[in-house]
Amino acid sequence: MALKTGILANLLGYRLRRAQQAVFRDFAARVAAGQRDISPGRVGLLLLVEANPGVTQSRLAHAVQIERSTMVGVLHALEARGLLERRRGRDRRTNGLWLTRAGAALAAQIKRRIAVHERRIAARLGAGERQQLLDLLEKLSG
Repeated sequence: MALKTGILANLLGYRLRRAQQAVFRDFAARVAAGQRDISPGRVGLLLLVEANPGVTQSRLAHAVQIERSTMVGVLHALEARGLLERRRGRDRRTNGLWLTRAGAALAAQIKRRIAVHERRIAARLGAGERQQLLDLLEKLSG
């Protein structure tokens, strides 16, 4: 027998968290399967670096709204796996981030898996509902 949710069922945060958990479970089972240390967050960073070659660590941290100190550890892990590299920036005070060949290959593989994952998790939504959901989530994130 299911637990009564009380007021939780009417709370946006509760519903968003439940949806996020379902999406992350599917991601772990289908997208990250066979890849060590690949989480939705790390994939997001790889895809942002792919879309913005040479982006600085500071800009990347700001874009994903995480502390720069947290970003350092994640980037070290991705660099240790040979997925990205740092190159000296134009002003020599900053380093840009670039995918390595292995990083680009993993990004291509992951994007194919993500396409299937996205279709699967959106299968319950109607044609316009997926876009409507994306628009509403964008409004909430601000």
